[in-house]
Amino acid sequence: MAATAITKPYYDMPPRIIAGKLRSDLDLNLDELQSLLVLTSQVKSAPSRFSNLLAGRYLSLLFEKPSLRTRLTFELAIKQLGGDCVVSTGIIGDREPLKDIARNLDRWTHCIVARVFSQSTIEELAAWSSVPVINALSDRYHPCQALADVFTLQERYGSLRGRKLAFVGDGNNVAHSLMLCSANVGMRFALAHPKGYEPAEAVVQQARGIASATGAQIAIGNDPAEAVRDADAVYTDVWTSMGQENQTARRLSDFAPYQVNEALLAIAHPHAAFMHCLPAKRGEEVSDGVMESPNSAVFDQAENRLHAQKALLLMLLGQA
Repeated sequence: MAATAITKPYYDMPPRIIAGKLRSDLDLNLDELQSLLVLTSQVKSAPSRFSNLLAGRYLSLLFEKPSLRTRLTFELAIKQLGGDCVVSTGIIGDREPLKDIARNLDRWTHCIVARVFSQSTIEELAAWSSVPVINALSDRYHPCQALADVFTLQERYGSLRGRKLAFVGDGNNVAHSLMLCSANVGMRFALAHPKGYEPAEAVVQQARGIASATGAQIAIGNDPAEAVRDADAVYTDVWTSMGQENQTARRLSDFAPYQVNEALLAIAHPHAAFMHCLPAKRGEEVSDGVMESPNSAVFDQAENRLHAQKALLLMLLGQA
């Protein structure tokens, strides 16, 4: 489908993401990530200057999983940039092959945003679509969340190089994306998880490969106190994600020592930000006191989903 030309705005348009796809954090190189962070700041500080850059653009939003932040921030981002979207909920590919769905959507819309159960769904949509495809969450990665999180830390601290981000909990999709983004920007990343809940070894090796070029450090272990020591940010996520409900009782027991509470946060730097991708189960992975503390950055993260996703859409769709 021929792309609709968009006039360049007042700023220098950043480089386009490789192949026009954001299947995972690995599709963003360092220059692109840095450009996206700069553009996110510009979009946030002067939203009116970007208010018509997606005029005439229509996007498909596909949601296999329920969503508050992802759905609303993408819908708002598209509309605040002058575009529009159509939304479909339910399992993708249950009535017809994914390759057929992709080639229908790319005849009607300029981009596909998908929140899915399996990373393989993202990969197949991207393989068959001629328009950009954005991973809005899969079982393997959550790149849009990580982009907003890195921007939130940059707002708070300025330079990210050498800063320490500690993740306490499951070695899940959010942990994978944060690990890769941290490696890309030269941060120290420490993950503490219960035994049996390790991150994917392939992702760890990919992150360490990136870190060898950027000076980042990747540490994986089982001790939450060691992970958060001297951290500039402490991050956690729910212990039981959507689709894991049958594991709830076991997970509540296995993760109990990994709650981010006032005692654990006190081991980090006094200025350390508390971070969570939300929704949070207060009293499980995080105490209510930490959620409501002055250190909490969770609603800054949620707000920045909107701005980072605007920047992402401009990078993918803002050039003819």
